[in-house]
Amino acid sequence: MSKHAPDHHDAELALKVYDLRREAVMRESRDLINRDFWPRTEAEALAILNPEHPLNRQYRQVSTYWEMVYGLCKHGIVHTDFLLDSNGEGLLLFARVEPYLAAIRKATSPRSFEKAEWVANSSDVGRMLMDVFRARVRKKLGG
Repeated sequence: MSKHAPDHHDAELALKVYDLRREAVMRESRDLINRDFWPRTEAEALAILNPEHPLNRQYRQVSTYWEMVYGLCKHGIVHTDFLLDSNGEGLLLFARVEPYLAAIRKATSPRSFEKAEWVANSSDVGRMLMDVFRARVRKKLGG
């Protein structure tokens, strides 16, 4: 349902999304998740869902933020490829959880990461970024 072409409203939303990423608590959460959350097993991917896990709060903040952002694309509010030109970081998180998506959905909600999955599969830029990010995840995890 992505828009056919970006316009000035898309630019305003992309700048707002960027601005929200810079908020202090969000930046700290993103830094921790991007540094410390690289699950190698389903058990590791599911462990972060436990409210007692030291990264649970940050994971919930970052994952729901990107779901909100990618929902703007899925519902045609912002042009998908235009937004992904500067907002692919959420797809890196998706690439890390993708192998465990069924288990995450079973443990939480069948809608977990549904917007990230849509963006990853419904956009030329999304598909290209996922190829890059899947390779980055494999390299980081030694596979």
